[in-house]
Amino acid sequence: MESSAHVETHIEMSARKKVLRLGRLLGLASEADYQPANATVLDRAHMRQRKQLEQYQRNLEAIYAMTLSYTPSDVTGAELDADWIHQFFAMAETIHNHTMQDLWARILASEIVQPGNFSLRTLETLTKLTLKEAHILEKALGMAARLNHESRLKLISGYRLSGGIGHYFRKQSHVNLGLSNFGMPYSNLLTLVDAGLLHRGEFETGLLAPKSAVELHFPHSTITLKPKSGHLLFNYYRLSPVGEELAALVAPKIDDAYLSAMRALFAKDFSIS
Repeated sequence: MESSAHVETHIEMSARKKVLRLGRLLGLASEADYQPANATVLDRAHMRQRKQLEQYQRNLEAIYAMTLSYTPSDVTGAELDADWIHQFFAMAETIHNHTMQDLWARILASEIVQPGNFSLRTLETLTKLTLKEAHILEKALGMAARLNHESRLKLISGYRLSGGIGHYFRKQSHVNLGLSNFGMPYSNLLTLVDAGLLHRGEFETGLLAPKSAVELHFPHSTITLKPKSGHLLFNYYRLSPVGEELAALVAPKIDDAYLSAMRALFAKDFSIS
């Protein structure tokens, strides 16, 4: 086992090396034909800009290569809007992370096949999206469902008994799934809100028709619920328009435990199949 002093020195040296690596991006590292100590401030600025442009070009080439792999050869492509593609490349060049580059490539491939699915506002949001936020979105999408034939996704957090004689015989009218038990604490919901992917606050559906089937379509399964009374409604969180657009590309992270908990918890007031 390493001593505390050795570990601290290793961490300090590791951090120092990381700072020195940043110096290369600033034009402060020596190269075969370039010595920063002998260069003027303007020369160093030009070197920094050159390094940045080289990296931007590498980013675009990586996204382009991935786009080719996602573009079918047996489908007729469409002409992209000139302003859209200009803005796309201007934003995409700043994306350094491989996973995020893959997402940008999927967007470009999708637009070439069928333009108009991704707005410039979505692209602007995506430039600020961190890998952590993308993972949280994956998790949320794995728990989100479409009700019956609705197009919008809902992240159901529970349900509420609203009125009726049974309401007076319960201590709590709300039944909460506890999203935090499934890796979606309130802090993660706020992260999605701040990222512009989720609307702030909870919503409620209208009253559900008694004994009429409500189908919850999850990514790889469907749960059918029949309310036992006419006084039930769902509580849910709703994706923003940007979140809905990205949902078409981000692979959901399925949580079977969440679905099992929903079946068990909802059985009191719903017939489930």
